[in-house]
Amino acid sequence: MLVDALSQAQAPLLAKPYYEGGDPGPIAATMAQVPELLEVALPFIATALGASSISFRTKEIVIVRTSALLGCRYCIDSHTAVALDSGLTHGQVRALRNEDGSSIEDHFDDERERALIEWNDAVAGGTGALPERANSSVKKHFADHEIVELTILIGTTMLLNRYATALQLPVGESTIERLIQEGFQ
Repeated sequence: MLVDALSQAQAPLLAKPYYEGGDPGPIAATMAQVPELLEVALPFIATALGASSISFRTKEIVIVRTSALLGCRYCIDSHTAVALDSGLTHGQVRALRNEDGSSIEDHFDDERERALIEWNDAVAGGTGALPERANSSVKKHFADHEIVELTILIGTTMLLNRYATALQLPVGESTIERLIQEGFQ
């Protein structure tokens, strides 16, 4: 890791609540270096990634796909197991991860999910204005409040991707063991 992940004993007073349940993980333990940011960032991230009107499965499609587009090994690995738990198949996860020549078209039959992935790719993988096709497709399949929430989710995932990659956060041993067990390592 590029910066130290603080232990509970090292954590500043404002960061202590994040250690009450034990090891808070590398994101919180590194953000504890600047507890003023930790206090606002983690609740925001928890809200963006947490339960809402967007299904667990849909959120994992966004997180895995965005992480693959940005090349964040920490987030790809950490969310592969979560994506499988959300009901995505191994083939779908491989397609989202751009692995083994798996294509989105071969593994996603649902038009709504295809529209989501097309739009996700335009938001996370592009610059400037989004293609009209992606905009009209997402608008056809999602309500305005869902589009707003999905946009926040993509942006939050991008922030976490760059954070985890820049700071070289390590993937936990239990996650690596699960990936091996599932055939992803």
